[in-house]
Amino acid sequence: MDQHESRNFRLYFLGVMLAAVLLVYLGVLYSVQVVHHQDYATQSVHSIARPETVEASRGVITDRNGRLLVGNRSTYNLTFDPSLLKEGEDQNEAILRLIQLCQANGVDWIENLPISRQLPYTYTLDQLGDSVLKRRFLSYLKALDPSKEALTAYLLQHPETVAPRNEDDPPLPELAEPEGELTEEQEAQRQRQLGENLLDLLASKHLTAQLLTAAGITPQTLLEWMREDFDLAPSLSLGEARLVLGIQYELYLRRIGTTVAYILAEDINMEFISLINDGGYSGAKVTSSYAREIQTSAAAHILGMVGPIYAEDDMEALRAKGYSGDEIIGRSGAEAAFEDYLRGTDGRRVVSVNSDGKITGEYYTKDPRPGNNVELTIDLKFQQAAEEALAATVSAMSEKDGNTTRGAGLAVVRVGTGEVLALASYPLYDLAAYIQDGEYRAQLNTDESMPLVNRAVSGRYSPGSTYKPLIAVAALEEGVVSLKEKILDPGYWVYPDIVAGTKKWTWYCWNRGGHGRLNVTQAITASCNTFFYEMGYRLGIEKIGEYADAFGFGRTTGIEIGDAAGLVAGPEEKEARGEIWYGGDTVQAAIGQSDNLFTPLQIANYMATLVSGGKHYDAHLLKSAKTYDNSQVVAAGSREPSNVIEISDSTLNAVKTGMHNLTKTTLAPYFNSCVVSAGAKTGTAQLGGDITNNGCFVCFAPYDEPEIAVALVIEQGNAGAQLASTAVSVINAYFTPDEAETLVTGENQLLP
Repeated sequence: MDQHESRNFRLYFLGVMLAAVLLVYLGVLYSVQVVHHQDYATQSVHSIARPETVEASRGVITDRNGRLLVGNRSTYNLTFDPSLLKEGEDQNEAILRLIQLCQANGVDWIENLPISRQLPYTYTLDQLGDSVLKRRFLSYLKALDPSKEALTAYLLQHPETVAPRNEDDPPLPELAEPEGELTEEQEAQRQRQLGENLLDLLASKHLTAQLLTAAGITPQTLLEWMREDFDLAPSLSLGEARLVLGIQYELYLRRIGTTVAYILAEDINMEFISLINDGGYSGAKVTSSYAREIQTSAAAHILGMVGPIYAEDDMEALRAKGYSGDEIIGRSGAEAAFEDYLRGTDGRRVVSVNSDGKITGEYYTKDPRPGNNVELTIDLKFQQAAEEALAATVSAMSEKDGNTTRGAGLAVVRVGTGEVLALASYPLYDLAAYIQDGEYRAQLNTDESMPLVNRAVSGRYSPGSTYKPLIAVAALEEGVVSLKEKILDPGYWVYPDIVAGTKKWTWYCWNRGGHGRLNVTQAITASCNTFFYEMGYRLGIEKIGEYADAFGFGRTTGIEIGDAAGLVAGPEEKEARGEIWYGGDTVQAAIGQSDNLFTPLQIANYMATLVSGGKHYDAHLLKSAKTYDNSQVVAAGSREPSNVIEISDSTLNAVKTGMHNLTKTTLAPYFNSCVVSAGAKTGTAQLGGDITNNGCFVCFAPYDEPEIAVALVIEQGNAGAQLASTAVSVINAYFTPDEAETLVTGENQLLP
């Protein structure tokens, strides 16, 4: 081959090789850009981006006229996420840096380790308030080996610590007697088993600072154990260690609930956010969120609060509803009752970052959907008026007799619907302050007057004579008395079925001089005990119980925020206590005494049922739930009665007239200022001994065509007549022209 041919061959070969390389390059490019475009694009995004949950806003809560009760405010939170730490970074050091940043800028951080943050270290269990937080702390103590051993040893020496305090508590564990003599090791194992059984009985209600100290678990000792448990460096001072341990404790609790990230500080400002972004704080990230904003100082006992999901919650049920475990959910009141409507659906987005961690872009894979708006049946202005009227009466009583722990409850129900128009409990408190102010919260949690208890739905009280209209209805409908029959009241009543040779049983009317001869209408007006003793005897306790159940007593009212079922007096309850039910118990039950215990809401709903002609509706707070833009109605409150009681027109008229006449006679000084005609019944619940009686009062208005029923109970309020002025104030607040316009014209509109 000559030189020319050799050069041509090399050029040809190089050309072939270049073409082959070009073909391979084009093939790879085609594969990447066309065939496997989606796969490589996804890998590319994952390599420089991280997915994030975008929190959906919670639905707002309004009154029946659209006035905002609870809304949202956009906020930013500081979250600590251990998964963001790089390999080799010390978690405790990262936590300490963040806490020091918070301290330097006056930012309060969240942690519930019940040990004071400063020397001398003391337990702060009483400040936890929430029983769930105490249970979580106890669960940690039981999981930490040194404290578990200390508690077990103490309980073996003092088993009475977990001894039953009531019939619902489990009995103390007992070990079977051993068969034959045990070795030291076997006896030790036996004692360990007993100790574990005793430890299982130790509940949050037993947990006190005194118990822990007696068991050798002083605050400082516990901090040392925790320091070892969370592997804190010896170089950290005791003060620094306490701060870090508070956060580690919270992270531990979240790991139990399968959540990693922890919100360290809420509602941080932009200046603080800049410090975080510029300071290179490992494990820290700023997340956007929404804070619930209470827009009124009224209705604190109705609205309730939101809070995190706890490890003790039914996670299986929550996950079935789509919760991941780190959401904020309704924990009490309307927030909890209407959680399914209020919660939004979180979105997802992918955030791109560069090698320095700076965000370079983002895109949404799923848009967040806000929760539904919930419209309650209450009217805000009317609710405020009811609370003010109740507070004024109770305050005046307390100022007069010095009783500062007196409580009260009031309920207003709309006749023919079961809608709750107002629900007041005294003492009142400021819900927004309770949520935001730890000192105020601690004060309320330990207040002897128990302001956090919603007495309108949870307070159980003897109804006294407010029960007599129910007995009158039962007696007339069952035919044991006629409208014309008059019964002589000489001031006492003697039980007819006395065994020959035994002592006769006598019960007295409140008017020892007697009322003379009365028919049923007159007996209601005079509140004649003698007449209703006789009605109770004629009816019998079984028939009384049937009517009590039909009117909603002895069971919950159906209100969504939950309430007490109360108690209807009868043989079953008494015999369950090992006591005997006598005929005398029946006649006492007929005047609202004996074991009868009802809530103010039950009494109001019973009266609404009676004056409606027997239509019994479940009490409810939900007027409607609508989509976030108010374009669709998702749900509406109850529209149909749950049961109907047969009440003839003549019976209804007789009972209503008896109650109306009371407002024109004994109660005239109060009802003369009432803007509409009404009917009322007083009640005095006897507490025995030298204790001042509870006052109970129920009324309806207007008399001719009732629209509302009002019931209130004031603890140690004495005679029910003293509550009449409060009831009149409530009725007037509802029926004054301004309020009437508010209640009708503005419904279903969102007002500023």
